[in-house]
Amino acid sequence: MASLLSVGTDREISLFDLSVSAAEKGTPLIANERFQGRIPAYPTGCAVAEVEIDPETGVVTICTWTAIDDVGRVINPMIVEGQTHGGIAQGVGQALLEDIAYDDESGQLLGGSFLDYCMPRADNLPFFQAETVNNAPTQGNPLGVKGGGEGGTTPAPAALINAIVDALRPLGVEDIKMPATPLRVWQAIQSAKSVDS
Repeated sequence: MASLLSVGTDREISLFDLSVSAAEKGTPLIANERFQGRIPAYPTGCAVAEVEIDPETGVVTICTWTAIDDVGRVINPMIVEGQTHGGIAQGVGQALLEDIAYDDESGQLLGGSFLDYCMPRADNLPFFQAETVNNAPTQGNPLGVKGGGEGGTTPAPAALINAIVDALRPLGVEDIKMPATPLRVWQAIQSAKSVDS
């Protein structure tokens, strides 16, 4: 139990006893603290994706996902893990599925509801192998914490697109636009085949 030392003495009182004493005296127990300044708390990390591509359909399957993130001091590991996994899913959606498309003639948004807008589902994602480290706790806040969700989101598109291009490099594919939908991947494969013939 936490106790408070009375300044200039060797006497101490527990926080609970202090609150009881304050209540008996009708005195509110108040603590004030003011923090001013910028909080530099930038997370860092790395992600690696392994993919398989069906050359007949262009479907990309993520086989493994490995990530490590320095989020500073981890206060609640379960919440940080959830933020990381959610961030990875968001980045996967950006890289593979989510697109804003309009009808060429009417200008009507084609993905105006979640019935038509493709977002990642559980079957689009592998089990994640994700770890956290605390190599450089930030001095920018009293807890030494950094952002938890950014580490999953930020590297995901680059990791996936690089994995896809790496898999298609033997065919001569050097780049692919996001989202790397099955149609775009299939078209890239067909274009590379036509250059070879």
